[in-house]
Amino acid sequence: MHKSAANSDKQPRTARGRQTLRKLLDSAAAEFGERGFHEASISTITRRAGVALGTFYTYFDSKDAIFRALVADMSEAVKQAAREAIEPEMPPLEIERAALEAFLRFAGEHKEIYRIIDEAEFVDPESYRAHYETVAERIRERIEQGAAGGQFRGDAGEVEAWAVMGMNVFLGLRYVIWRKSDDPDEARIATNASVLLNKGIGPSG
Repeated sequence: MHKSAANSDKQPRTARGRQTLRKLLDSAAAEFGERGFHEASISTITRRAGVALGTFYTYFDSKDAIFRALVADMSEAVKQAAREAIEPEMPPLEIERAALEAFLRFAGEHKEIYRIIDEAEFVDPESYRAHYETVAERIRERIEQGAAGGQFRGDAGEVEAWAVMGMNVFLGLRYVIWRKSDDPDEARIATNASVLLNKGIGPSG
């Protein structure tokens, strides 16, 4: 994953500190992904990270705190994956296709994201809601830019953004988490979804 999120007053100021924080977040992702929030422990997270237990508290106050930071970190990583897949000259529909393909590939490499985000609904509802609201807002901005350029329906916006996000999430669930050996690859899934979007939010007439 990419950018990190620790307690605001505990942000590392050195490269070594940032590396340690990264190890803790990556270890937390593996621990929460395998065992779930309630079974996971700080001691196991630090053992996975190869750092002392006391080092944990340099960055986080509790298991809840690192879980919240991990949800924010995953949201940022999803954003970065989409950003890296998008080229400035891409038309709006191609942007959504590329963003979906990037998300599917990211989810394939980080399958724990589904369990962790789902658990956030109960462990930290605020982080859970913020994750989806942030993703939907990015999609809404892209859709409204496409609408302004006449490539999407003029009234397309927030409702369509949440619909697109819901489609993307469940495509990932079906074709990444529940993947079968004969399923289409990420590029084909994203292309099929793009055809659906073209019929649903493409310009009328």
